[in-house]
Amino acid sequence: MDRSILERMNAAIEHRGPDDDGFYLNEGVALGMRRLSIIDVAGGQQPIHNADKTKWIVFNGEIYNYQNLRQELEKHGHEFYTNSDTEVIVHLYDEYGAECLEHLRGMFAIAIWDTVDKSLFLARDRVGKKPILYSHQNNGDLIFGSEFQALLQHPDISREVDFEAIDSYLSYLCIPAPQTAFKQIRKLEPGHWFRWKNGAVETKRYWLPDFTRKIKISEEDAIEETTRILRESTRLRMISEVPLGAFLSGGVDSSIIVALMAQESSQPVKTFSIGFEEQDFSELKYAKRVAEHVGAEYNEFIVNPNAMEVIPTLVEHYGEPYADSSAIPTYYVSKETRKHVIVALNGDGGDESFAGYERHAAMQIAETYKRIPKALRKALIESPANLLPTSELKRSRFRDAKRFLQAANLPKTERYFRWMSTFNRDAKGDLYTKDFAALVSAQNASEYMDRWFAKANGSGILDAALLTDQMTYLPNDLLVKVDIASMANSLEARSPFLDHKLIEFAATLPEDLKMRRFQTKSLLKKVAARLVPKEVVYRRKMGFGVPIGKWFREDLKDFLRSVLLSEKSMTRGIVKREMLEKYVNEHTNAERDHSFQLWTLLMLELWFQRFID
Repeated sequence: MDRSILERMNAAIEHRGPDDDGFYLNEGVALGMRRLSIIDVAGGQQPIHNADKTKWIVFNGEIYNYQNLRQELEKHGHEFYTNSDTEVIVHLYDEYGAECLEHLRGMFAIAIWDTVDKSLFLARDRVGKKPILYSHQNNGDLIFGSEFQALLQHPDISREVDFEAIDSYLSYLCIPAPQTAFKQIRKLEPGHWFRWKNGAVETKRYWLPDFTRKIKISEEDAIEETTRILRESTRLRMISEVPLGAFLSGGVDSSIIVALMAQESSQPVKTFSIGFEEQDFSELKYAKRVAEHVGAEYNEFIVNPNAMEVIPTLVEHYGEPYADSSAIPTYYVSKETRKHVIVALNGDGGDESFAGYERHAAMQIAETYKRIPKALRKALIESPANLLPTSELKRSRFRDAKRFLQAANLPKTERYFRWMSTFNRDAKGDLYTKDFAALVSAQNASEYMDRWFAKANGSGILDAALLTDQMTYLPNDLLVKVDIASMANSLEARSPFLDHKLIEFAATLPEDLKMRRFQTKSLLKKVAARLVPKEVVYRRKMGFGVPIGKWFREDLKDFLRSVLLSEKSMTRGIVKREMLEKYVNEHTNAERDHSFQLWTLLMLELWFQRFID
């Protein structure tokens, strides 16, 4: 292995670990890592080895129960030379092999080289907080890393495009694992381990939440147990040798975490909230109210995003097409927060375990709606609804109702796919060129959801949707967004709601506890109401958005046209020119709102220009 290649790969992800680097090169094996020093700042330099130096590890993440695990290992005769969580993992692997993962409580991407067995063990945490990308070469070689920038430094990695992945992207705003935009690069899926030996590989899933094992529990006991596990999860994630704080959006989930942090801390918790000058509705007043209520230190940032500055930054860091525009506020709040702390807790993951999205309620409502005889539905509901006046530019309850009715009669997986996708099957039929449609015709983008709805066999419709979200939307979109946006700013983000013990407990709860009378997050709101003011808890979910629709009509209008309607864009052969012109013209002329579609297409073309051309 050429050390200079390893050094280039390492340098490409310096932002993930600006404090230190480390290398291991021996017998054709090369490991490299960048370190953001948080635990055992003085002595935790990687790579780290076991007692007899037969196993070497590089590791990204945090193991929150490492101190208890170390005590158990010491009872079994293991001796340690650092105080790091990294060393605990390699000793656990010595003791248990691949089953060591069952003992870990945290977020992790792990690589362990066994010098005796001549094997490399890769593992990714249960929900996919930390990424692993790899390329298994035709000659048997294995190249892996945390981000695309690292792998693309390697001369053996081809940049050939995986067009089926591009088709997936146009559905989901992101590319679902194991696909990536590059044919030669794959993602290790969450909850999986991967072993390479003598050029051959095997991979195995080691974790999956079980929604079929329901418990009998009162609502009061469920509130208390949820709070207990969350409190423990939050306390564990406050272990740090460097300054620590929390993102505070003013929503239910982050408010719960800040309230619990305040109860567990002897000092006021540092909180960080972001707003935009152009925002139609700001949640900052709710964030400030929570901080005051729990006695936290409140830090507020009002940002006027420089789109022309942040867009190329996002394209560069995500490394493949990624179109969740909430990456912009996530990037900015991470950037501002990093000026004050190195670790920030957040509220990610509450929606996917406790039914927090309107589409979760819509799935249940649709099941009830389909019980009404078809003739009655059409005569009394659907026909009158079509006559309701709705704006194509502004969201309204009437527009939401029409969108619901358009999908309510579809099979459940097709219905969910319709609500989740940017471009559904009908839209793609109009959008794609004949050649591109033929190229990706063998793929059915909704299969990613189909298989999880099928795996939830026996569960109710709500639990099926939650499992599907936990296995698709959460790891492929939300966790990628936060990992890349935070690590681009050398900030570690920790998520108490993503503790596997909490996810497993939530899976055992009856559906009517998590959502009662179609109220999203019913149980979790009752947890929150005991911790923060009720006006923060019982209000409509706002999301974390930026005014891209307005940008495309004003500041970015010329830029949008120059990129999407350029000759270079047209030569891709993916999208029909007339459809691109239609989307651009209708949006910029304020006839229809195509914000999501245009952002998705813009980020795709900018990715091609940065990484492929």
